[in-house]
Amino acid sequence: MKPDYWDSACRDLSHADPVMAGIIRACGPVHLVSRGDAFMTLARSVVGQQISVKAAQTVWERFSAAAREVEPLRVSRMRLTTLRAAGLSERKAEYIKDLARRFASGAVDPARWPDLPDEAIIDELTAVRGIGRWTAEMFLIFNLLRPDVYPLDDIGLLRGIGRAYGDGEKVSRARAIEIGHTWQPWRTVATWYLWRSLDPLPVEY
Repeated sequence: MKPDYWDSACRDLSHADPVMAGIIRACGPVHLVSRGDAFMTLARSVVGQQISVKAAQTVWERFSAAAREVEPLRVSRMRLTTLRAAGLSERKAEYIKDLARRFASGAVDPARWPDLPDEAIIDELTAVRGIGRWTAEMFLIFNLLRPDVYPLDDIGLLRGIGRAYGDGEKVSRARAIEIGHTWQPWRTVATWYLWRSLDPLPVEY
């Protein structure tokens, strides 16, 4: 389902920024789609860290089969040896269990997030072992569909800005911040279209 702000954001961005208007036109009638379940989205992000997409999918399938149901309480009770046997490193196995325990105990509680600002959710997520700011920002974009997330540590975003607004080289964070002011309060949407400008396939997380 299309985010309820998407069409308004595209109109505002196109009006404020002719370059972004061209990118939006070139991409056609596409939009961001939520990945759904919060725990599963974050668990997949941990599994996929620092390995290829193909390898991450293989490990995820083994992990899902071992868990039988990817649900916080169940995963929190899995043995580290079982997680290791599914292909997770020792560190990732510990991260997954920490994440599951926090969800099961309510320390991480998605039910509270609709009332919280972005930075408060980022603080809550980055308290979990293995989840850094970039992962938390991807979660805000792809799971919660927050409209004004601007992941300045994302290489693809900086490369997209460099291609569209510079000489083709990756831009500095300072330059990205400057350009991003034009896109507020729709920096999620601008970021998504810049990813699309680099890769015609819809970005997922």
